[in-house]
Amino acid sequence: MKKTQPEAFTLDRIATPVGQVLLVTDAEGAVRAFDFSDYEARMMRLLNRHYGAVALTEGRAPERVRAAVTAYFTGDLTALDGLEVKTGGTDFQRSVWAALRTIPAGETWSYGRLAQAIGKPAAVRAVGLANGANPIGVIVPCHRVVGANGTLTGYAGGLERKRWLLAHEGSQGGTGQGVFALD
Repeated sequence: MKKTQPEAFTLDRIATPVGQVLLVTDAEGAVRAFDFSDYEARMMRLLNRHYGAVALTEGRAPERVRAAVTAYFTGDLTALDGLEVKTGGTDFQRSVWAALRTIPAGETWSYGRLAQAIGKPAAVRAVGLANGANPIGVIVPCHRVVGANGTLTGYAGGLERKRWLLAHEGSQGGTGQGVFALD
């Protein structure tokens, strides 16, 4: 059996108001992973799950990708929209992640609404699991998904970061009051 080479990606680190982020890109500049540095182990598990062995080389992501990340965190809420992302995962997971990118900044959806958006309204739990396995946080905005009653639900980057990201985007969190309750 032929041994395949590990996927080769570049790992960049960028300071943001809510902590350093890890930005993983491929040779073409597509984003393969995005997470907070205190969750690097989780990011590595997701990369290994999606791609098998990976070889990360510390370096700079393409300038347009770095500029978009910086612009988002300094207030341009649409700066990430045009970035190319590539993921592993199942067809179902990729459909959930694609639907996440259609949620505009400043809006939140429930897991039920996300399940309806992909044409599988009964798959709320599976949508939640796919949301939690998203390897490209913030750019694929899983933080914009909240509980049916508007409460903040789990977020791989931590609920306080989720609260910050939603406030940064001006989201009212479905409550109409701009206040989020922690589950």
